[in-house]
Amino acid sequence: MPSVPLRSWHSFALLMLLILLGPTFVGPTLLSAQEPNPPDALGQGKPGAQVELALTTRDGASVPYLLYLPQDYDGEKPLPLLLFLHGRGESYGPLSLVAKWGPPQMIARGEHFPMIVVSPQCPGNDSWNRPTQQQRILELLEALTTTYRIDPERVYLSGLSMGGYGSWRLAADHPERFAAAVIICGGGDPADAAKLTRLPIWVFHGDQDAAVPVVKSQEMVDAIRAAGGESIRYTTLEHVGHNSWSPAYALPDLYAWLLAQKRPTP
Repeated sequence: MPSVPLRSWHSFALLMLLILLGPTFVGPTLLSAQEPNPPDALGQGKPGAQVELALTTRDGASVPYLLYLPQDYDGEKPLPLLLFLHGRGESYGPLSLVAKWGPPQMIARGEHFPMIVVSPQCPGNDSWNRPTQQQRILELLEALTTTYRIDPERVYLSGLSMGGYGSWRLAADHPERFAAAVIICGGGDPADAAKLTRLPIWVFHGDQDAAVPVVKSQEMVDAIRAAGGESIRYTTLEHVGHNSWSPAYALPDLYAWLLAQKRPTP
């Protein structure tokens, strides 16, 4: 039997290894092209899904948020957007905790919304109605409106409990940005009433709320009406405690009303 040079055996073994690996073999170039997207990358929404993302704001903070794009989102037709602000309890834990209540919860259990829904998470050492968080919310809205096809005439605001306080503050300081607001068991400053007379607002509060007294909503509604506001609705939920958001967000009429609203003409 003739002898085979050692180099030939090495070449033969390498050839057989490549054949056995076949198309699954990935070289260094392909590996570098498959690096994961950075966590604050915009434009990573998926139609029909709610995904976890984050935005790095101008002050260097990372704002985590859930983003839902409707099944029919194609990047061509502008769609409404709903900004949802959670309550205090959802500040303490992973971003997925934001889906415990409200629209993100409904989406997580399989319901489909005809609008883009963004649900940021507030850190536990801050609150939605404080200036830092208000500015970060505005930056998030700005980033989303430059990334996705959003109808600027139908940007909606909603929040519960701490998010209700944040919604009152955001709506009063920037009423021109929103087409309507749904504010649940929160409180605001009645001195802001004149700023809110033209913004359609639907307020919900349980009459047995021991955490945020129902008078907090009542005084805002009364002040806005006294200032001439005719676009405000108020629903008091009888025999309901702090969790007035579950029955409120379950109302089909709520979304029909919301989608019928467009930003008031300046």
